Amino acid sequence: MKILLLQDYLRSGGTERQTVLLARGFTTAGHPADVLTFRPGGPLVATLGNTITHRVLQSFDTRLDWFAPGLTRAVAQQQPDVILCMGRMANCYGATLQNFVRHRWPNVSVVATMRTGKNLPWLFRRSLRQVRHIVANSRAARDTLVTQYGISSPKITVIHNSLVFPPESSLVRNDSLRSAHGAGPNTAVFLSVAMFRPEKNQRELIEIAEGLPAGLDWQLWLAGDGPERAACETLVRQRNLGARVKFLGWQRDPTALYTAADVAVHASWSESLSNFLIEAQAHGVPGVAYHAQGVEECFLPNDTGVVIPRDQPGAFRAELVRLVAASPSERLARAARARTHAREAFDPQRGIAAHLRLFESLVTAPP
Repeated sequence: MKILLLQDYLRSGGTERQTVLLARGFTTAGHPADVLTFRPGGPLVATLGNTITHRVLQSFDTRLDWFAPGLTRAVAQQQPDVILCMGRMANCYGATLQNFVRHRWPNVSVVATMRTGKNLPWLFRRSLRQVRHIVANSRAARDTLVTQYGISSPKITVIHNSLVFPPESSLVRNDSLRSAHGAGPNTAVFLSVAMFRPEKNQRELIEIAEGLPAGLDWQLWLAGDGPERAACETLVRQRNLGARVKFLGWQRDPTALYTAADVAVHASWSESLSNFLIEAQAHGVPGVAYHAQGVEECFLPNDTGVVIPRDQPGAFRAELVRLVAASPSERLARAARARTHAREAFDPQRGIAAHLRLFESLVTAPP
C-alpha cells in the first residue's frame, strides 16, 4: 500500500508528532508513506528523517493553515491507496478528496481522524459523513462522534495514540537535571508538557501551584511554546513565582523531564487523548488532570492518575499533596503499574499494526 498523510503544518503539537511517528512506522513496515503539508517548514520537519518524502503545497509560508493550493493535483500525482487526514484543517478536506478519487480511483480510501475535543467546523463534519472510515484516538472520541455528530459506530475504529517517546527499559531519577533547576531531593517537581494555547490552560496550573500549602517545597516545570507563553510568564513575574515556576521551552524530546518529575499535571479543557499524560505514565510518573475527553483512558482508574472535575482547584491541590506524601514503596509500586499500563495500551508497534490492518481491509473491500 502507498499511504499519504495529510497535515496542515508540522508544528510541535501532539497530532503532528503522531503524523511523523506513523509515517516512519508505515515505511518501516514496507508501506511507502509520504507526508503532504499545506505550509512549508515547522519545528518537526527535521524529525522526518531521510526515509519519508515530505511534499508541500504552499510555495512560501502564507501562515494560513487552511490554504491548500493544488491539493487534488498533488493527490493525483501521488496516487496513494489510502489518504489519512491528520488534524482539523486536513480533515476539513476529507470530503473533497473522497469525492475527487471516487470516480477516478474507486479503491482509494480517505480516512478521517477524530483527535480533538474542540467543536468541529462544518467542513470537518461534512467529511465525517463522506469519507470511507474514521479513526478515533479514544473511546470517548468515538462516543462523541456517535452521540453528538450522528456517525454510525461501524464506521469508526478506535486506535489510541502511540508513545512517541517510549522509555528505556530501566529508569533512573534524573537528579542532575533537578539540581540544574534548583530542585532539591525533597522538592516536588510538577511537570506539564504542552503547547501554550488557551485551551491547554497553563495559567490555571500556575494558580493551582501558587495555592499549595506553605510548607510544601515545590516547583512547576512548564515545557512548550506558543501564543500564551508570554502571558503566563507575565503572571509568574507578577506573583513573584520565578524561583518556583520554570519555563523550559519547546523540547524535541522531553524524556529527561519525565525522569526528573514527580507528578504530571494537566489542566487542559480540550483533549481527545493526551500524548503528554500517556508518555508520563510510560515513564512511571503519576498524573493529576482536569476532566477532558479521553483523559480517563490515559490512566489506570483511581491508581496511576486522578481525574478532577473542571474548575475544582482545591481538589486538584489535594491530590497533588496526597501523591507527594506517599511512601517511597507506594510511589515505586504505582510507577511500575503506570509503566506497564502505558507500554501495553499505547505501544507504537501495536498502533501502527492496527492502522495497517484497517487500511488493508479498506483497500481490499468493494468501494
